[in-house]
Amino acid sequence: MESYIQKSPAEEDRIIESAYQDVLRAYLNSNHRKKVEIIERAYRFAKEAHWGVRRRSGEPYILHPIAVAKIVISELGLGSTSICAAFLHDVVEDTEFTLDDIRNAFGPKIAEIVDGLTKISGGIFGDKASMQAENFKKLLLSMSNDIRVVLIKIADRLHNMRTLGSMRPEKQFKIAGETLYIYAPLAHRLGLFKIKQELEDLAFRYEHPQKYAEITEKLSEGADHREEIVEKFVGPVRKKLDDAGFKYEIKARVKSAYSIFNKMQNKNIPFEEIYDVYAVRVIFENEDDALEHIKCWQIYTFFSEGHRLHPDRLRDWISTPKANGYRALHLTAMGPEGKWIEVQIRSRKMDEIAELGYAAHWKYKSGVREDESELDSWMNTIKDILAHPEPNAIDFLDTIKLNLFASEIYVFTPKGDLITLPAGSTVLDLAFAIHSHLGIHCIAGKINHRLVPLSHPLDSGDQVEIITSDSQTPQREWLEFCKSAKAQTRIRAVLRKDERQLTERGKTIFHELMESEGIEPSNEFITKVLANYQLKTREELYLMLANDEINLSGKELTDIRSRRSSMWKKLLRNPFSRRRNTGRPKEKVNRKEIFVLHPDDKNPNYHTLPCCSPIPGDDVLGFVEEDESVVVHKVSCPEAMRLKTAYGPRLVAVEWGKGSDSFLASISIDGIDRLGILEELVATVSQRLGINIRSLNIEANREVFHCKLTALVENADTVEEICVALLKIKGIKFAQRIS
Repeated sequence: MESYIQKSPAEEDRIIESAYQDVLRAYLNSNHRKKVEIIERAYRFAKEAHWGVRRRSGEPYILHPIAVAKIVISELGLGSTSICAAFLHDVVEDTEFTLDDIRNAFGPKIAEIVDGLTKISGGIFGDKASMQAENFKKLLLSMSNDIRVVLIKIADRLHNMRTLGSMRPEKQFKIAGETLYIYAPLAHRLGLFKIKQELEDLAFRYEHPQKYAEITEKLSEGADHREEIVEKFVGPVRKKLDDAGFKYEIKARVKSAYSIFNKMQNKNIPFEEIYDVYAVRVIFENEDDALEHIKCWQIYTFFSEGHRLHPDRLRDWISTPKANGYRALHLTAMGPEGKWIEVQIRSRKMDEIAELGYAAHWKYKSGVREDESELDSWMNTIKDILAHPEPNAIDFLDTIKLNLFASEIYVFTPKGDLITLPAGSTVLDLAFAIHSHLGIHCIAGKINHRLVPLSHPLDSGDQVEIITSDSQTPQREWLEFCKSAKAQTRIRAVLRKDERQLTERGKTIFHELMESEGIEPSNEFITKVLANYQLKTREELYLMLANDEINLSGKELTDIRSRRSSMWKKLLRNPFSRRRNTGRPKEKVNRKEIFVLHPDDKNPNYHTLPCCSPIPGDDVLGFVEEDESVVVHKVSCPEAMRLKTAYGPRLVAVEWGKGSDSFLASISIDGIDRLGILEELVATVSQRLGINIRSLNIEANREVFHCKLTALVENADTVEEICVALLKIKGIKFAQRIS
């Protein structure tokens, strides 16, 4: 975002009033009842409350709530209550006005929504882990009371992401990471497809700016050619639609930059090999809901009569809607130049629900919200998780995420009831989905009269009978094959209850042992004991003692007490740190400026960890540890994701300094074995590219071979160059950097 240029008070007031009029025009053009008076009052109230306050960019603060209100009406289609709450969402948090003032001026409903938004202000993730979990719980509780709270919160986040350019780089990393971690999955789960896609693309833009620029440039370059291909593809179908009397529109859609990047990463293929960049959406007008299904299949036949269809890519989301309410008929057909093109067939109503998710249900409700059972089912899961919260904040967030971004499968009970579960769910997940008692005592399942273990993964369409035993109790290994949040939450709750008794027993053993040796149970001494066994908490120590996993004797306690404390301080670093070269000179870190990494120095001013092993050229972020040293992670590293969400204030924006040193990088290669392929592989890397191979391990199994190659490279671009060259060799199907 460009920096704001200061204007005269009169000019600024004109800009503010113009922005407000845009909101009002959008509202008056909507189908909502025209409650202009209360909207006008809410705007004037917010403008007065935020008078004189400016955003970090320098613009008047009131422009932010106006922008959020514009998103609420124009992009979410919500009504006057939500627009008023959007205008007022920061008033209680940032000004001298109280919730009672809002309630007295605008009534209990608007006050309730503003209260929900105020409780989750400042982002989901605070500086402390406990604050993260607490704020997120507040968000979910508010959502269970009124879904509009989270819809407005997502609108607030969307505007913040659109204006993220005015923030410092380390703040950009934190906010972008938080957006990808929670807000995009929330938008997905609520069916807000357009907003979810924009949130992902904006986060991608700040986390991987170079790759974002490359992909968007390639999309832009091929735009005209894509339009020609799509027009040739849909031309014959247009005639059939016209002849059949359909009122319709056909939209060409391009896959988002973020989803293209994900596919390139996951499949290790270049942009040119992404075959489903193209998509076509047919939206038809329909006044009779009973004919909606029939018309979709009629349009399907228009495509099937003139095109070759992909047999494995038909998706009927009409008969069985997705859990977020999405309904459409998908097919993939061969277009010109051998390009596969995805086609989405929707009625106008389906399209609005697909774009706006549950926000669209306010438009179509008649007494009760449509598909309310699906939303209620999900919200009941959320309430269940809140009733048995994880003690660890990140574990709590991970559990919630299981139910946010998972694709769904559909299975049946013996009575024929349909149950939606995350993809990859097992018999045990289904047992817990039906009833917690079934889950706790589940020993096996029966699919099509065939007995399967409780860890057996389910497929859509399976009809499953749960088999139980009163003697069965949850085991810790169950957590490894459970995919649903409800199952994991209930299993952990039962395990914690059992562990609580063991922990108390272990605590008694420990304190009796210390008392017999005459040792004072000080925090410093217990810290030494934990370090001796590389444990993080006292509860872990007590549990291991009770289970006889540690044989702690009086002599050992005496030895631990006599050791010098300085040794333990070195061991007790941040959980994300590792041992490293302590001879490196410290460099003062200014977290408000970009920290330049110097990999060529004899003692580099940063260190890396084996979780992602970044090299120059990778998109990275820095994390400042307690000793002011900087550890560098790839932006996409799972450990970096946890750092961004839990320790945002300790992030520092970094960039690679110029250098010429070489770094070790490993590449995994798979292919079809043939005579001479190894010779060609080595010649490509060593002779044609001039790169020094340091190790090569190859193993063939029948017709397929796997190879791990380690080479000295200058930067990440060199690794990419090697992978591209290897994939051109006949028989090599996969080449991707692994460290």
